[in-house]
Amino acid sequence: MRLSLIGMSGSGKSSWSIKLSDLGFKRFCCDDMIKKKLARDLTKPDGTRMKLGEWMGFPYEPDYEEREAKYLTCEIDVMTEIIEYLESDEKQSEQHIVVDTTGSAIYTGEALLKRLRLCTRVVHLSTPPKVQELMLKSYLNNRRPVLWRGLFEKAPKETNETALARCYALLLSSREQLYERAADVTIDYDTLNQDGLRVSSFLAIVKPLTEQNGIS
Repeated sequence: MRLSLIGMSGSGKSSWSIKLSDLGFKRFCCDDMIKKKLARDLTKPDGTRMKLGEWMGFPYEPDYEEREAKYLTCEIDVMTEIIEYLESDEKQSEQHIVVDTTGSAIYTGEALLKRLRLCTRVVHLSTPPKVQELMLKSYLNNRRPVLWRGLFEKAPKETNETALARCYALLLSSREQLYERAADVTIDYDTLNQDGLRVSSFLAIVKPLTEQNGIS
């Protein structure tokens, strides 16, 4: 089985991909691969490394758009590398693969997303409005590399914090639509967060849903 997990940062993609890796799936972590490409940018003058979210910054900070564009270029390169690996004839015998995408995978272009769907079953891990506040707090307390793609805009006399909270809801709503459009199947948040849900149960949910949609 070959799976690609898509969804917002904090939706559980990394957690589930690691669990699948523990079962023997070959795991591609796009976040780690992007970090390697940005290694020079993430290195501070004293030689220490900063986190991706720290480097990216918030959308109201100087040079954010330039860093956003550079990040997306690296992400497209990473997605292309993974897809070319999946398309390679000599790798067809590797049956169990999981691609842990970033939250911004849906901005890499329809052509790449189409190729990803041909190579893998794309599974959307949904994040409903009820968890939005928790996700926003997590983002504010622990910066993550979020691509806003023009959806952040401050209103007159609005503080940065207020604008972030208001626009984050718009970002989440916009992305959820894009994730659903790019995915073969969507698994709802409550199903994924059942107490004691095991990897075997996760796969049992995914496989019938993908087969119903005509995916082998």
